[in-house]
Order: sequence, then structure tokens, then C-alpha cells
Amino acid sequence: MGRAFELRKARKMKRWGSMARTFTKYGKDISIAVKSGGPNPDTNSRLRVLIQSAKGDNMPKENIERAIKKASEKSTEDYKEVSYDGVAPYGIAVVIECATDNTVRTVANIRSYFNRYGGALGTTGSQDFMFERKCRFTIPAKGVDIDELELELIDYGAEEIFQEEDKVIIYGLFPEFGSIQKALEERKLEIVNAEFERIPADLKLLNPEQVAEVEKLLEKLEDDDDVQRVFHNMM
Repeated sequence: MGRAFELRKARKMKRWGSMARTFTKYGKDISIAVKSGGPNPDTNSRLRVLIQSAKGDNMPKENIERAIKKASEKSTEDYKEVSYDGVAPYGIAVVIECATDNTVRTVANIRSYFNRYGGALGTTGSQDFMFERKCRFTIPAKGVDIDELELELIDYGAEEIFQEEDKVIIYGLFPEFGSIQKALEERKLEIVNAEFERIPADLKLLNPEQVAEVEKLLEKLEDDDDVQRVFHNMM
């Protein structure tokens, strides 16, 4: 699971090309978190972990503070979280998570990308069943006994823990995000990154030419300002 995720993440970061896009996406996530739980990270666990993740991706402190302040203003637009399902060329399943203030604009844009690049936008949930929702945490590996940590976290919903270079990756049940976060914080373990993942039940292997064709659609989707995350089952 872990290596497949890292491969997809590497491709995504290459497509994004600039940290500015990453910071914009974090800004929207922070706005949603502030609107739903307030601007104080001490009492807003979702905001707290977003700040940690943003710092882990080198988002400057002033950018984070600006996003929180802006979200706290009543005049700031409210973003709605929506997801769309589609099929890319060669039967690749795609789920797109968005944060938008105009769903009519968003769905029209996404439909146009699928049409332009040989795919098809489907009905909500038509591809989602092919993915299992998980939460994922990354912490530094230094000083961590993985076997001991696994025994401690299993009661909090953790399912898989392994080491990738100098980091420890923890996958858990989607509804147990808060429980695992709290358990890590109680143990004074630094959360470098935390996010939700959609793990494909079945990966499809394509040849390099086919991969390049699908990548054109994925790149266009991820370039859209309303799109936060794109998941697919391409190997």
C-alpha cells in the first residue's frame, strides 16, 4: 500500500510543478477547518493537524496565519466539499475531491476535461466503491519502536504501520482519524503529515504510452483551482 501511494504522490507533485498550488490547496483546507471548528488549533483538531501537514510541506508560517485570519472573516466565501467520479482512458477509475464555492462551475469544468481527454464523468459513487477510504499519518522514525507503536495504536484504529526511509507511515480506518491523531499527540510524537487516502482495491497496469495519455487528464484535473485531490487506480 505504502509504495503505491508514494509512487502516486511523486507523480502528483511532479504535475503540480509549483509549491504555490500546494499552498493554495492547503489554504482551502484550512478555510474549511476554521469555518467548521474555529480558528484556535488548540481546540480544533482538524486545523491543528492541517497546520502540521502544511509546515511539513514547507508552507511558510505567515501563509498559514494569513489563511486562518482570512477564513475567520465573515466576508470570506464558504467552500463546499464535493466529490465526482469518472473513468479515464483504458478504464482507469478516478475520484476527484473538490472544495468549491460554485458547484455548477466545478462540475462543468470537470466534465469538459473528461470529454476532452477521452474519459467520461460518471454519477456520484459510480467509482467510489472501487476505493477504500483510509487515514494516513507520517511521523519521524527516530526513536520509534514500530512493533511497540503498532500494539499501542491498534486499539485506536491503526491497521498498518511501516517505515519508509526516515519516516514511519501509519494507515488507519477512515472514521478513526481523530482517535489516532489524539493517540500520537498524547505520546508526544510529531505528526509531519496527515491526510485521507482512497486506496484502490485493484490497480491497473498500463504501458508507458497509455500512462502518458491518462496523465494528461489527471494533470488537467489537478490544475483546476476547485480540485483538492485526485485518486485513481492506475499502477
